[in-house]
Amino acid sequence: MKIWKSVASAVLVSVLLAGCGSNAGTESSEGGTAAGSTVSLKIFVAQPRLKEHYDKYIEQFKAKEKAEKNIEVNVQLEMPPADNAAQILKTRLASNDAPDVFALHAVNEIPPFSKAGYLEDLSGQPFVDKLLDSVKPSVTDSSGKVVAVPLETLSWGYLYNKDIFEEQGLEVPTTLTEMKAVVEKLKSAGITPFELSYKEAWVPQLFLPLTVGALSQTDHKDFLDKMNQDQGSFSDMKAIFNIFDLVTANGTERALEVGPDDAAAAFATGKAAMWVQGPWYAETILKSNPDMNFGVAPMPIDDNPDNTKINLSTSTSLAVSSSSKNKEVALDFVNYVLDDKDSSGFYEALKFNPVAKIHDFKSFPWVDDALKYVNEGKAYQDPAVPQAVKDESGKVLQGYYSGQLNQQQVIDALDKAWKSYNKVNK
Repeated sequence: MKIWKSVASAVLVSVLLAGCGSNAGTESSEGGTAAGSTVSLKIFVAQPRLKEHYDKYIEQFKAKEKAEKNIEVNVQLEMPPADNAAQILKTRLASNDAPDVFALHAVNEIPPFSKAGYLEDLSGQPFVDKLLDSVKPSVTDSSGKVVAVPLETLSWGYLYNKDIFEEQGLEVPTTLTEMKAVVEKLKSAGITPFELSYKEAWVPQLFLPLTVGALSQTDHKDFLDKMNQDQGSFSDMKAIFNIFDLVTANGTERALEVGPDDAAAAFATGKAAMWVQGPWYAETILKSNPDMNFGVAPMPIDDNPDNTKINLSTSTSLAVSSSSKNKEVALDFVNYVLDDKDSSGFYEALKFNPVAKIHDFKSFPWVDDALKYVNEGKAYQDPAVPQAVKDESGKVLQGYYSGQLNQQQVIDALDKAWKSYNKVNK
């Protein structure tokens, strides 16, 4: 979530495209890209930590286009940090400088981007029939069109060091009180409970979907509708401070100076027992410590165990710009993402979950951890919070952490951000 990302976030909210200049391919008499053409394809994705895997897959795609269609493809891959990616992409789309292929957060960004006419209809593309039935709806817009190919499907809450938990005789907590007991037990053993990394605003933003997701499924089922009608308030979501305060008071120091990549390395080497982050950082964690034994668990936000659930989301997904001048090659690329032969290796290398019937790699241990909760009904769909509100939440929680804002100021800022979104999007 860089969660989407900010899983996405990030996660993942996370984003694939851009560059300067584009040499459009020569059109054949049938309207396609002629054999022998050279095409510049701009791809925009906000996952710079995974660049080597994208680079490798893009090279495979270029070789396939050359071999099968005699088209030379030059790819301009832009991978900005998650904190800046959404604004960069919106600016490009609004100024008619859209990438040919770009990543967007399925839950948060498909609705407004589709409404604005930025997304090509992909419903008739070969990859669509390969999608798992459980995944396809997340990349389908309100008119029933499939408008993206999913990369990341996420089951997340927080990450914990299984070895530390086992050594200390700890069980995964199901309530806030139980989490406080876990924190005290870790501290008494000289172990820092939480890794903190708030340098990039999308990381503290993760506390927002964890809170809204849980409470909008249970205690405040009408929250999203009320906010969309300018009738609600984040005063109903004060539980966000319960867990944010607990984590912050019992975490590593200088959080505003630590980015998620450094935090992943620290977590991988046992510097803290838990990290409020998603499994989209699995590849980075395991790069630092291939033997790291970590799990995924739902974050308790209060003392109601029914509110302790896993967040389910489709975050980073790839769309084709409706204004692309190299549409044939762009469509070839998004179909290659789910190539029968090569896709499984790509997704496995990225440590992403299977999203298609053709994916034959074994799921990862942390995926199995999360699915246990899902199968028990202890999960909720990632809440449809406007991206502008998520972005604002990251900034104000940074301010709250540093003491510049109090709880009411955070609530007021989030309420204002949602009302501003409504004014533009009604």
